[in-house]
Amino acid sequence: MTQQTAARKKGFRLFNYFGEIINELKKVVWLTRREIVYLTGLVLVVVIITGIVLGVLDYGFSELVSRLFVGG
Repeated sequence: MTQQTAARKKGFRLFNYFGEIINELKKVVWLTRREIVYLTGLVLVVVIITGIVLGVLDYGFSELVSRLFVGG
C-alpha cells in the first residue's frame, strides 16, 4: 500500500467516524426546555440543602472537638 492510498483510507475513516457521530446524535431524545428548567432547579435545591446540612454538621463537629480537646 502506498502512502497516498493509506492517507486516502485514513481520511475516509475519519469522514465515516464523524458521519456516524452525526447519525447517533440524531437518535438522541433531547429534553424539552421545560424539563431542563425543572431538573436544573431540582439540582440547585438539592445542592443548597446538602450544603446547609453539611455546613451545620461541620459546625457542630468543630464545636464538639473544640470543647472536648481544647476545653473552650
